[in-house]
Amino acid sequence: MKKIQLHWQILIALILGIIYGLTLSDYTQYVAWMGDLFLRALKMVIVPLILSSIISGVTNIGNAGNLGRLGFKTMSYYLTTSLLAIVTGLFFVNIIRPGVGADLGFSKTVEGLDAARNSFGDTLLNIIPTNIFTAFTEGQMLSIIFFALLFGFFITRIEGKYQIMLTDFFNATFEVMMKITMFIIKFTPLGILGIVAQQVAETSDLMDVAGRMGLYMLAVLLGLAVHAGITLPVLLKLVGKVNPIKHLKAMTTPLLTAFSTSSSNATLPLTMEAVEHNSGVSNKVTSFTLPLGATINMDGTALYECVAAMFIAQAYGVELGFLQQAIVVMTALLASIGAAGIPMAGLVMMTVILSAVGLPLEGVGLILAVDRILDMCRTTINVWSDSCGAVIIANSEGENLKV
Repeated sequence: MKKIQLHWQILIALILGIIYGLTLSDYTQYVAWMGDLFLRALKMVIVPLILSSIISGVTNIGNAGNLGRLGFKTMSYYLTTSLLAIVTGLFFVNIIRPGVGADLGFSKTVEGLDAARNSFGDTLLNIIPTNIFTAFTEGQMLSIIFFALLFGFFITRIEGKYQIMLTDFFNATFEVMMKITMFIIKFTPLGILGIVAQQVAETSDLMDVAGRMGLYMLAVLLGLAVHAGITLPVLLKLVGKVNPIKHLKAMTTPLLTAFSTSSSNATLPLTMEAVEHNSGVSNKVTSFTLPLGATINMDGTALYECVAAMFIAQAYGVELGFLQQAIVVMTALLASIGAAGIPMAGLVMMTVILSAVGLPLEGVGLILAVDRILDMCRTTINVWSDSCGAVIIANSEGENLKV
């Protein structure tokens, strides 16, 4: 009997998790541990994988000119797609106007809003760590990426024999980390079953919530659908010269995992494996663009933050003019760069946008009830955009792709 492909295993686990969570909500502890174990295993490999991946990628790129060219293309793609996503979200939230007449009584309290007020400024400052080992232990991805880029660049500037030795060492480390990652990936279906069953059991009143927040969810989901189904495929076809359908099939496993875990960082090992082996992008491009994308390229998060800020403004009866909406767009773009690739990070960054246009931070409580399902959707778009970027950049570098 032919072995079931991994993405079908994940899809089956996803469905079983939903059924289990709905029918056996009092017994989810018997499967939830599998989800916790799976996420812990993925988080275990993230820091060494990103560190070895970026250092390996930078040293294999070669000279500073190549690194600068690849870096410019990567950042240009990330900024362009994030901006397109935000504008798409702004269009739908102005057309649907979901916040007009919203039930302000239906809200939840959010802890730590005052602490999050200055989080974006701190994020920019903390890109340069005072202690790199603290950054490793606390998983500060921007700091780790900054250090890895710096370390990789200066490996290319040292004496020949040391350069060869360090390059070989980090290439070998990266290969080992990918082997460990592939071993963990085999347990993805069991992890997804545990995660989904627990989430469904905890949000058993989701239908009631979705009914009352339906227009808001519709605005976010429409924006995400247009960006994922039209904007990015058009870029793939016209700029990347690849077949979007083939690339989507190649990305099935990481996209399903992103949807289930709501974490682009946890999905990163699967994304790198799929883009390199299924889509045919070289290790040089994947090891540079994807770890960077998982941290700073948040198309789905940027779109969601824009729609949510506009929804809160409408709910409080605050009419935002063109200038204020432009501030929302720019702040959403900057805040999405600072949003970590972990569940609900976008919710914390939302406070930055609300502060920028003078809206009450308590407004976050309005959208908290339905955030989990939207978090799953926007994380999937984040990962999809990262993979599209890797393919487009690989094509611009003259690589022969499989899609």
